[in-house]
This record gives sequence, C-alpha cells and structure tokens, in this order.
Amino acid sequence: MSLEKLLPSLIRASLDEDYRTVRSIAMRLIRRIKDTHPSIANEIAEALSQHGVGASAKRSVGISDSPVDTETLFSLATVDEPLEVARPIFSDKVNELIDTFIQERRESKKLMSVGLNPPSSLLLYGLPGVGKTELAKYLSGVFGLNLIVLDLSSTISSYLGKTGQNLKKVLDYAKSGPSILLLDEFDAVAKRRDDMSDLGELKRIVNVLLKELEDWPNHTIIIAATNHPDLLDSAIWRRFDRAIEIGLPDKDERIKILMNELISVKMSKDLTSIIHVIGEMAKGLSGADICKLVERAKRKSVLSEISLEDALLRELPDFIKGDTVEFNKQFCKLAKEKLDVSIRTLATWLGKSPSTIQYYLKEKGGNLDD
Repeated sequence: MSLEKLLPSLIRASLDEDYRTVRSIAMRLIRRIKDTHPSIANEIAEALSQHGVGASAKRSVGISDSPVDTETLFSLATVDEPLEVARPIFSDKVNELIDTFIQERRESKKLMSVGLNPPSSLLLYGLPGVGKTELAKYLSGVFGLNLIVLDLSSTISSYLGKTGQNLKKVLDYAKSGPSILLLDEFDAVAKRRDDMSDLGELKRIVNVLLKELEDWPNHTIIIAATNHPDLLDSAIWRRFDRAIEIGLPDKDERIKILMNELISVKMSKDLTSIIHVIGEMAKGLSGADICKLVERAKRKSVLSEISLEDALLRELPDFIKGDTVEFNKQFCKLAKEKLDVSIRTLATWLGKSPSTIQYYLKEKGGNLDD
C-alpha cells in the first residue's frame, strides 16, 4: 500500500481515538521512510515513545503539557506546533509594519549588541475577520515558535482572584521557553480600570498584565488581539512595542483574497471578470467574510450543478444582505458593463423579473469607490 493510501486510515483512526491503529500505521510509515527520510522517521518514533509512557506526544517536539485550572482540571491554553502558512492579505502599511517587526526580531543580536531590546509584543486591533488571529499563526510559522492560545472560557472564573491566578499560570508557561502567546479577545481581561460595574477583580487582572508586559522576556513574543480597542485600559497600550490597526480590505485587497481562494480553479476570462465585479461590490466585507462567500459558492456549484461563476454571483447578494434597490442598481450596471450579460441572466442571479432589471439599469446608481 502506498503512503498516500495510508493517510485516510490514519486520519480515521486519529479522529476515533483508535490509538492502536494509529500506532500500527505509524510503525508502517517509519519502516517505509527510515532510509529516505530518517529525520522524519525519528520524529514519528519519538512521538510514539512519548505517548507510550502516558505523556503528551507533543513533548517529543518540546511542547510540555499546558497549564490547567487546579479545580476544574480544564486546560487554560492550547499549544500548536508552528506551521508555515501564507500571510493574510493586508494593506501596504500593515505589511510594512509586519516586515519591520520580523526584521527587528531576526536582527535581535545586532540590536542587543548596542544595548537595544528587540520587540517582543504586538497589539492587533480591528473588526472581526480582518486577519488578527491568522497573523499570529503566520508569525508562529515565520519564527518557528509554538503558538500558545489563551482559552478564555477556562481562564475566566467567577471565584474571587481565580481569573488572575489562571492568567498568571498561562503567562508563566509562555515565558518558560521560546514561543508566541496569543491573547485573543484581549478586551475581556484588559478592560479599563475605571469601569464602575467592576468590584475590584478586573483591576487586579489589569495590574497583573501591566507588570508582566513591563518585564516580558525577549525570547518570547506576546500578541494581543481585540475587536474593541476602545475598551482597553489606557496604560495597556503603552506596554506594547507596537500596535497595529488592521482595517477592512479595500477593493484591490478583496480581489487578491478572491484570487487566493480560487487559486486551485482554472481561471477563465469570465471568472476573472466576475472576481473584479465581486471585489468591487463586496465593500465592507472582511477577509473572512470573502472566504466564506467563496466556500458557499463552491458548495452551491457542486450541489446545484451550476458553474462556479454562476454560483458566485447568485451567492453575493444574499451573503452581504444586498437585496436593496441601491445594491441591485449598482450590481446590474457593473455586471452589465464588466460581463456583458443579458437582462434575463441578471434576473436569474438576483431573483427578480426582467422588467425590474430594466428599471435598475435605467436608474442612476451610487459610487462604489473605496
């Protein structure tokens, strides 16, 4: 049996927690690749040996068990190995800030040789779906560092002082070795201390964070992400080396995101034109929204047995809640101009009558520019 044919069996066994089958397949893999890829074979063998003594298999790659709540025994954080992933599509300004951060980290010895500390903290803020969490995953791959993600549901406790203790455990765990710590939904633990509804616990948590950020070690990176920067305590901002605002993608960025999501699809002239139409009409959508739009269109294409081009344009109005007269006018005029389609086709895409489409085409539409 080829290596490729072993993969489905390995995945099924893993999902069913059938460790006996996982071990069996893993041993077969080791025998197959020990001569051609000895380092990978050794890594598999090390993972098997760790799991065999009751330890987490991640220990074989230097990932110790994550901290837990002493009462509930729930894990306070997840730990993922670094994976090389593509950088999310950002504006030139954001890319420049990211590149500067990466360069400064890579040149840390040079900076420290003249008494300068390399940056070790980032504060990312912006609307949901703009790529804050994906950026943390990308940086994990760039630097080859494990990504530790705080689990808010386990960390936040109703017991007095417990949340602060749990947070301190995760911070200490992240500092114990080179890694990236992601504090997602950061506003949940770093709210303004002037919140009159708080009974004192919030102030203690923010004080813990301020102290930790002040003394954060160079070998570890801490990344905080929030959708609500206005809720953060003012002192928190000063503790981060760099704060990066990630905005919604503009038209060119939306087109790039669409191109990336459709990279495996044979690009026809029609599909290219449709991508530009959607890129212009999708103003206000985040990168995550656009990815969901493409995914839904792909499913519709398969299940309804229609072309992907057709599915994308049928999905667009419904996805962005665009069934308004103004949206329909803009869509019809743009599609007619860029795609040279018939009134009947436009009627099918929007679920309107041909006479209604004619009305849209005659009326003036608004400006779509970003």
